Amino acid sequence: MSSIIPVYYQIKQTIKGWIINREFNPGEKIPSENELASMFNVTRLTVRQAISQLVQEGFLISKRGEGTFVTDDENLINSFSLEFSGFMDDLFYQVSKVKAKYVEIDRVEVTKLIKEKLELDNEEKEVVRIRRVRLLRDKPFAYTVNYLPLEIGMKVNEKDLYKSPLLKIMDQKLGIHFTDAFQIIEATFANQEVAKNLGISPGSPILYLERIMYTRNKKPVEFVQSSHRGDIYKYVLRLKNVARRKGGNWALRI
Repeated sequence: MSSIIPVYYQIKQTIKGWIINREFNPGEKIPSENELASMFNVTRLTVRQAISQLVQEGFLISKRGEGTFVTDDENLINSFSLEFSGFMDDLFYQVSKVKAKYVEIDRVEVTKLIKEKLELDNEEKEVVRIRRVRLLRDKPFAYTVNYLPLEIGMKVNEKDLYKSPLLKIMDQKLGIHFTDAFQIIEATFANQEVAKNLGISPGSPILYLERIMYTRNKKPVEFVQSSHRGDIYKYVLRLKNVARRKGGNWALRI
C-alpha cells in the first residue's frame, strides 16, 4: 500500500476495481469485514470506513445479518468504468486496468510541439513514437500516442507493451520514477484516424488528453496524446471547501 494515500481509500479503490472489472458480479456477496481486514492486513475499522463510502456511493448494499453485496445497478457500475481522483498512484492503478490491442513503435522527426513539450536540445532530431489502441473490458477505449526521447524510447520493447502499461514499464523496468505530471483535458470530436482506431464514427464526441510526465529532477520524459471514447471515459475531480478567515474557497483534492 502507498504511504501517500490513506489506507482506507486504497482499499475502497481496490474493491471498486473488483466491481468494475466483474471480479464480483452484480448482486454477489463480497468478503466479510474480518476477511477483508485479514486480506489487507488492516483493522476492521479501516475496512468499515472503505465499505461505508462504497455503500454511500451506491456500489455496495449492506444487508443486516446477511453481509454486503454488489449493487444490481449495471448502469451505475458502467458509468464509473474509469475514474481518476488526482493521485499519481491512481494514475498507475487505472492504466493497469486496460490492455493493448494494437502497438506500433517507430522513430519520427522532432516537431516544434514535441521539442517544446519534452524540452529537447537542438541536436535531438528524432524521438520514439508509440501508438496504441487500448481496450477496457474488450472494447476499444483509447487511442494513445506517446513520444519519448530516443535514449528512453529505444529501450521499450513492443512485446512488453502488450503485457504491461508503458508507465509501469518505465517505472519498474527502466528505473524511471515519476514525481509530477501536467495534464490538459479537452472535449472535442474524433477525426478520421481516431475514429477508425476507436471503432466510432468521425465527428463522434471524445475526451482528448495531453500529459507530460516529469522525473525528480523536473525533466519531462514522456509526452502523451490520448483520445478516449466519450461514452466510456469519465474524469472525476473531488473538490473541498477550504475554510479561510474570510469565507471559504473551493480547492481540488490532490
